[in-house]
Amino acid sequence: MSESCNSRHFSWLMKSCLPNPSDAKSLVPIHHHANPPATVTPISSLPDDLLLECLSRVPSSSIPSLTAVCRRWSRLLLSPYFLHLRRRLGLLRHSLFAISAVDSGLFAAVLQIQSEIPSWRVSLAVCNDGGQGSLSHARAAAIGPRVYVVSRNAVLRYDAWTGTVALRSPMIFPRKKFAIAVVSGKIYVAGGGGGSEVTAAVEEYDPERNRWEVVTHAARKRYGCIGAAVDGVFYVIGGLKIGNETSVISRGTAAHVYASSMDLFDVRSRQWLRSRSVPGGGCVVAACAAVGHVYVLSSHAVELSFWRFDARRGGGGGFGEWSRLKSPPLPAQVRLDGTVRFSCVGVKDKVAVVQVVGCIDDLLRRSGRSERGLRESLVLLYDTVDGEWRRAADLPEMITRAACACVEW
Repeated sequence: MSESCNSRHFSWLMKSCLPNPSDAKSLVPIHHHANPPATVTPISSLPDDLLLECLSRVPSSSIPSLTAVCRRWSRLLLSPYFLHLRRRLGLLRHSLFAISAVDSGLFAAVLQIQSEIPSWRVSLAVCNDGGQGSLSHARAAAIGPRVYVVSRNAVLRYDAWTGTVALRSPMIFPRKKFAIAVVSGKIYVAGGGGGSEVTAAVEEYDPERNRWEVVTHAARKRYGCIGAAVDGVFYVIGGLKIGNETSVISRGTAAHVYASSMDLFDVRSRQWLRSRSVPGGGCVVAACAAVGHVYVLSSHAVELSFWRFDARRGGGGGFGEWSRLKSPPLPAQVRLDGTVRFSCVGVKDKVAVVQVVGCIDDLLRRSGRSERGLRESLVLLYDTVDGEWRRAADLPEMITRAACACVEW
């Protein structure tokens, strides 16, 4: 890709600024006046801020071709300012995104929730740098249209606009079963680890510099925790304690406290706020952020409970309040055991609960029945406005052990 604009790679946007020799109107003689007309400035010579104003208004379908014009355009399209302008113009749409790794690359599926007939669109992306085979237990975090798939030893960036995959810098501390969330355009991870080693380091990833750094250490080491972010606070929720407790009673008490609690890290002040606990106990199995709240799904061995935590710190007085909501209506054949796990994703004013069966054969064998209608993954949508659940289209069959996120594109 050239550093400057090349006429052979002009997009329709640039061509529209140039006269067409075959157009009769463009061949009309120009009458010279006493004052010569001002010199026409090509779009490629505009400063970055004006060029961004132009590029931010193009249709989403044209963005992949714009990235191929030159390196300058590609750099501007990757900038957070481009996303800010499109968001201000109302040109970004929110979608539920699921991704899974296969030997040949990554299967990516996108569900347009706002569509009249929501359906999954599946694509296969190949990473030329390699590394997609090591994405076991990966977590996903999205910044605009770019989804970062973070695993123990590898990080991949998937661009929902262009369908391309790039290998990025891995975390400083290799970890799995960790919490992840996005705050102000940067990714934060906490908890997790490998084997009996659980790290207390909280890392921050800057996508523009492609660099990880440790920003703080957590007081409690959590394994299998979940992340969410609202109003500049990184929530590290649930998980297990792996420590040096000697007595069985102490280990059991600590495990119960960790499984139903959340630690709050204020990113701007670099301070830990007072920890909170989910009412009713239970084990947090999924959580996400949506419209200023943290939504938590807890398991109580034979049933699920669904909670909302007011995370708005704008002075309204509601910060820290819990509300119990209607539980998700799971199909009768879904049992709450080790074969099933859940993901929660906030998609504007909706909360998507994605149920993934780890091994469908094990589930059928334990149930003692042959359920032909049982799918490996189902998707339930909770409307935060009317408080009702509805079932969305199931995940496509090729999307297994999916990492989920919300993309803006």
